[in-house]
Amino acid sequence: MMTPEILIRDEVPDDVADICDVTVAAFESMEISNHTEQFVIDALRAANALTLSLVAEVNGQVVGHIAFSPVTISDGTDNWYGLGPVSVLPVYQRKGIGSALIEKGLSRLKDLGAKGCCLVGHPLYYRRFGFDSVVGLGLPGVPDEAFFVLSFGYPIRQGVVAFHEGFNATGS
Repeated sequence: MMTPEILIRDEVPDDVADICDVTVAAFESMEISNHTEQFVIDALRAANALTLSLVAEVNGQVVGHIAFSPVTISDGTDNWYGLGPVSVLPVYQRKGIGSALIEKGLSRLKDLGAKGCCLVGHPLYYRRFGFDSVVGLGLPGVPDEAFFVLSFGYPIRQGVVAFHEGFNATGS
């Protein structure tokens, strides 16, 4: 099968419904999901906390999305961001679209002067982008092996990370 041509671009208002649909579909069969990811994105958008919201298009159809939002670190370190959620329609998964979204998003964060990025995710997937677990920096309630950070050339501080309150959205 031929690899699809992927266009990565900024979200526009007309993408909101497609982003919701992609996100719901991407997480629908994931047992580790609470199935609230679409509500998280909506809450981040409503709070103007989406620093980056990128979509992946194939043949004019939105097939993927990634969100980046500010995080706080208890030691006062600023200009760090959280990655997530990242979603790709199931039929387009394993075709490089998620990787393209992550790479483009990380590049754009660096261009914005970000110091680093963190996420909760699968160890075998995110290490390939340079993410790693770090002793002394974590997220309460998340095992160290599922919390990852990537510094953009700055010292990694110690402390507790807090994602935006939009991550608590449940849709109810």
